[in-house]
Amino acid sequence: MSGVITTERKKAVEYEATVAEIRMETADTATLLLDLGDARPEYKAGQYLNIDPRQFPALVALTAFLEDKKGRREPLRSYSMASAPHERYVAITVKDEPYVPGESQYPPLLSPYLVHAGLVGKRLRFTGFMGPYILPPDVDERTAEVLHLVAGSGAVPNFALIKDALHRGLKVRHTLIMANKTWGDVLFREELHALERAHPEKLRIVHTLTREAEGYGYSERVRQGRISKELIGELLPADPAVRENLLVYACGPAITPWDRRKALETRTTATPRFIEAVIAHLHELGVSEKRIKRETYG
Repeated sequence: MSGVITTERKKAVEYEATVAEIRMETADTATLLLDLGDARPEYKAGQYLNIDPRQFPALVALTAFLEDKKGRREPLRSYSMASAPHERYVAITVKDEPYVPGESQYPPLLSPYLVHAGLVGKRLRFTGFMGPYILPPDVDERTAEVLHLVAGSGAVPNFALIKDALHRGLKVRHTLIMANKTWGDVLFREELHALERAHPEKLRIVHTLTREAEGYGYSERVRQGRISKELIGELLPADPAVRENLLVYACGPAITPWDRRKALETRTTATPRFIEAVIAHLHELGVSEKRIKRETYG
């Protein structure tokens, strides 16, 4: 992962929380609010936590099956936090990834369970907190603007970054470009637009949608299609000095090891996904690699 930030490595700590609430963000995506009681965990917006699927009796058989098929122990699952440190609960937002025959190598293990098992009131153990996908402590001195490029559930850590920056009264301005299939797929839509209304001088949001019906009411803030080089260029700071010091936080799907193996077996090239596409656009627009921070998932 290429980064603009270095951060001290800290040993992960195990926590036990109660699932206080589950909010269905979309039909297949849920936010779990985790109550740690009187504990006030120290973490930074944009980080993630790990959950061991073995703690859930309902997943013991599937875990054993997958380990038998893969010939290795199932790893912990990582989830970006949607919460900011000032908020009451630690929150993770989880998307139920489907198993697609011919495309998925294995069925998903933990995410469907977290989304659909009705865990309110149940205890859940996790380890945290990790990850360098955070704003630098001197962000106001480094830049006047942060550009966020996110796709689907890639909005999760960036939502936390923006909430945290606005809560702390940082001067930096945020431009958030969100890529989704339909308007109904947009995560945190109401919360983000409430923040935009409250802080119009610090937050600007533009959506891109790829699968809305013909005749959908597109506008300056809701564009049709994918995030293009032209759109990014349009929204980059006009001031050359601000543009030169821009920081970019990109989060979304990237080519997976499974994609690369399949391409190697078929003697083809792995198809670029969101991260590869937007990073290429940024480079073509002259944004230095050292100004780009990325977080990826399969």
